[in-house]
Amino acid sequence: MSSAILTGPPVAGSPLEEDLRALGFSVTVAERPAELARALAAAPAGERVAVVDPRFVGHRHSLRLGLTDPRFPAAAIPGAVTASGPARPALAAAVAALGEGEGEGQSGPLAAPPEAGRLAALLAAEGAEPHRPDLGILVAEVPTGERARAEAAERVASVDEEAVRLRGAVKSRDGFVTTHLVSPYSRYLARWCARRGLTPNQVTTASLVTALIAAGCAATGDRLGFVAAGLLLLASFVLDCADGQLARYALRYSTLGAWLDATFDRAKEYAFYAGLALGAARSGDDVWALALGAMVLMTCRHIVDFAFNEAHPPNPSGGAGAISGRLDRIGWTVWARRMIVLPIGERWLLIAVLIACTNPRVTFTVLLVASAFAASYTTAGRLLRSVRARGGTAPSAPAALAGLADNGPLASALGRPLAAPAGALPAPAWALLGLVLLSVTLPPVVGDGSWLAVLGAVGYAGAAGLAAARPLRGRLDWLLPPVFRAGEYLTIFLLAAHSEVNGALPAAFCLVAASAYHHYDTVYRLRGGAGAPPRWLVMATGGQEGRALVVTVACALWAGGQGFTIALAALAGVLALLVLGESIRFWISSQAPAVHDETGEPA
Repeated sequence: MSSAILTGPPVAGSPLEEDLRALGFSVTVAERPAELARALAAAPAGERVAVVDPRFVGHRHSLRLGLTDPRFPAAAIPGAVTASGPARPALAAAVAALGEGEGEGQSGPLAAPPEAGRLAALLAAEGAEPHRPDLGILVAEVPTGERARAEAAERVASVDEEAVRLRGAVKSRDGFVTTHLVSPYSRYLARWCARRGLTPNQVTTASLVTALIAAGCAATGDRLGFVAAGLLLLASFVLDCADGQLARYALRYSTLGAWLDATFDRAKEYAFYAGLALGAARSGDDVWALALGAMVLMTCRHIVDFAFNEAHPPNPSGGAGAISGRLDRIGWTVWARRMIVLPIGERWLLIAVLIACTNPRVTFTVLLVASAFAASYTTAGRLLRSVRARGGTAPSAPAALAGLADNGPLASALGRPLAAPAGALPAPAWALLGLVLLSVTLPPVVGDGSWLAVLGAVGYAGAAGLAAARPLRGRLDWLLPPVFRAGEYLTIFLLAAHSEVNGALPAAFCLVAASAYHHYDTVYRLRGGAGAPPRWLVMATGGQEGRALVVTVACALWAGGQGFTIALAALAGVLALLVLGESIRFWISSQAPAVHDETGEPA
């Protein structure tokens, strides 16, 4: 339980104590600075503590937003301030400073001005700037007279608090399908779950289980199974929306929830792709290449968005940003552009309808065409914005792009000695040169089992090292991660598809899925400010260029035989164990950020 300290006796008839207890706070009263300091010191070290002015008038949800959000160690609203974890010492120092500033010293009563507001300023001065949530039309005031208090109470009564809370449970920026076809009712499902004590993680798990059942239905290969798969996939998406809305509705964020939310979407989609491929195989149609191609295209497209946003923070002024801003003033263009990029809601609706009405081959073909168009649109927009960008990249861009690049020991060993003499070419040029060199030496171009592909992979590793050795502050340096994703994934895809060995494509699908999970995990660590995965993990997994080299060597050794399939499967298993083990360790540890995706960006 958390602790709330009132800086004076509560006002008669005020629901403040009742509201605080309903939010999980134990309530005490401290009328003097010395009492406030003692009450704060008495609270358990790991506990959240709130200091609240007893004259506070406002909605319970205002207190919830200001005092209970676990993502922020310090927060404040008018009349209340809270601190937890690393912000507790700063709050103690602020309370001490408050006592020193009182004219009557530590023994005098607290002064008339709202102490919580003064504490918020002192807390910021101590280096723990409090988060100040946007309350919108919700009321949070500290009236100083009976008339002002009555007027504030009237404003509280005039606002439908529950309606505001429900609206706040929905992302302010999301796709068309999510906003108009799902959220209008999924928010009520979220409220139903909250009132029954269900947690967001439980709803997230239910979404995953539903998607896995959908994949199993698709794997049956019959029409009834395909229809059931489509319906269950949509049900899984509704639950996927509801878990985030439940987290926002009840402010129940957690580090484990951040990890589940960030990774289960990919697990569900990959599992459904595999189910479609298995279902098609039952009718004699091999669509594993299409399934793998869809996964490769989707992941490369996403990394374009992630890498660009790390390098170029949003800047609506000037260039392409100004064009986008003008288009946003034309209502229908907002939704058209959000649908074009094929976010998860649109993508899953498309898959569900297609599989219910057609077959896996048609589903994957349409999905690939739509995804290719979305990828072309977003990449072209990113390039245009980069070329027209004013100013440099974000200060954090070099470290973030280096983490997203996922270069291993081979690239480092080959790139560093040549970095100085090769400085004439920019980083993207080296990356693209390496990709071209790798592509033209693969067996689909030069023949089965060619060791030339191995030499091409070594050259690609050297080019990747030269690219990553640049400062990575250029306007187009965000292209490195997507080029490297294309290099690794396409190597696996093309070699497996060309081998025509039984089981090679399913094994390649598993290998790309494990690698993609590692890269998405890197993205969400960076988003949370925790930095890229530890270097030992990158070294142990070989880096993206190392895995590409291993696959080319395996193809050269066992082209046309089951050895290639076994090698792909073994590499997939080892990679999955390493990246999943480290990911689970990190996301359940104390260093993991409770970050949930509130950007509304395509997923």
